[in-house]
Amino acid sequence: MDRQATLASRLLDGMIIFLLLVLVFITLYPLYYIFIVSISDGSAVNRGVVKFIPHDVTIEAYKIIFKNKDIWHAYSNTLLYTVVGTAINVVFTAMCAFSLSRKDMYGRNVFIFMIAFTMFLSGGMIPTYLVIQKLGLIDTMWAIVLPPAINTFNMIIMKTFFEGIPVSLQESAFLDGANDIQILLRIIIPLSMPIMATMVLFYAVHHWNSFFPSLLYLNSKDMYPVQVLLRNIVIAGEFADQQGEIGSAGSSFRVVAANYKYAVIIITIIPILVVYPYLQKHFAKGVMIGALKG
Repeated sequence: MDRQATLASRLLDGMIIFLLLVLVFITLYPLYYIFIVSISDGSAVNRGVVKFIPHDVTIEAYKIIFKNKDIWHAYSNTLLYTVVGTAINVVFTAMCAFSLSRKDMYGRNVFIFMIAFTMFLSGGMIPTYLVIQKLGLIDTMWAIVLPPAINTFNMIIMKTFFEGIPVSLQESAFLDGANDIQILLRIIIPLSMPIMATMVLFYAVHHWNSFFPSLLYLNSKDMYPVQVLLRNIVIAGEFADQQGEIGSAGSSFRVVAANYKYAVIIITIIPILVVYPYLQKHFAKGVMIGALKG
């Protein structure tokens, strides 16, 4: 029995390891493929020989990208939207979560119901656009960063985390003369760094990858983030003016356009890949504690 149990356990472990390796391959191979295509020669990509290793390695696509002012301008726009938007999100989410975590707040349950209701039904795209238009926010940064100021799901997670902090700490601070803002800034926030780091990561990734609001509310090309510019590269062929410099034949240009497309994707995802390892240690802890406390 022991040998059979040991054999079955080993077989099960082997199957789990195999499935995990398959999952890792499915997850990482597309990213790896994008990278090797971006540094491979266009003719090799055209022949379909670039599968697992790059062929005739070249960084020509990256050279053209780094010389293109539109990409750098879109990159700076994306960085601005991400920093400002994330700051607004974290501040407003923390304020709302702190208020709703207070048991003595008048009308607390009513506000929680009204906020949670928006998770299931929203105003719709056209009414939202009309509201933003009437506020004069069209073609401005605020049309991108203000409407998603508070994410209901993230706010509920943060509220649950705040509810797990002993009320006696807040009462002691109140007896010492602290007001609500001081309690939030000096007690709640310092004790909530895991959930704060998680919210920063959630909101930063959202703003960095945000595409549709920019496409809907921004009219000026100078305001475009890198995601919209990437869409133009993929669909509209924004690099057509580079045809004469890189390749003259139609097929060669299509390959070159693919090199550009994948190279832009790589430089777009690099910031998130760089930041995530530093926040990862807080990520799982913040989500789990925020979901289970209270």
